[in-house]
Amino acid sequence: MPDPTIFVDADACPVKDEAMRVAERLGLVVTYVCNGGVRPSRDPMVRIIVVPQGADAADDWIVEQAKANDIVLTADIPLASRAIDKGCHVLGFSGKPFTPASIGMALAMRDLNQHLRETGESKGYNPGFRPADRSAFLSALDTLGRKAKTLS
Repeated sequence: MPDPTIFVDADACPVKDEAMRVAERLGLVVTYVCNGGVRPSRDPMVRIIVVPQGADAADDWIVEQAKANDIVLTADIPLASRAIDKGCHVLGFSGKPFTPASIGMALAMRDLNQHLRETGESKGYNPGFRPADRSAFLSALDTLGRKAKTLS
């Protein structure tokens, strides 16, 4: 089985550089999928895929291309769910993994928070991205990448 690929939902990703560093260290291909705005790379292990504008165009492309044991990096809970269904490893940008055991609750909380925003009961502010999140992400991706490589 070939080495896993790291797919990054790149439009709002605060850890693009960290993902590239871990991928380089582990010898994995990293694919950034976006609507535009990601700088090209000369590194043959880095792919930039620009998809048409659209709400789920990047998500759809990632789900179509990803296979079991690939790694998907995203903050998008529906994308995380779809990737888990394909047998992918999924990691949030703060280093929190999405797993088959946790994705149901994550989807339910997303729906509840959306309802609270729509009814005006919540402003819906997301917590800021902290240096501790970046550190947790690096550690979690390194561990996950090593695990995925041993399974390939």
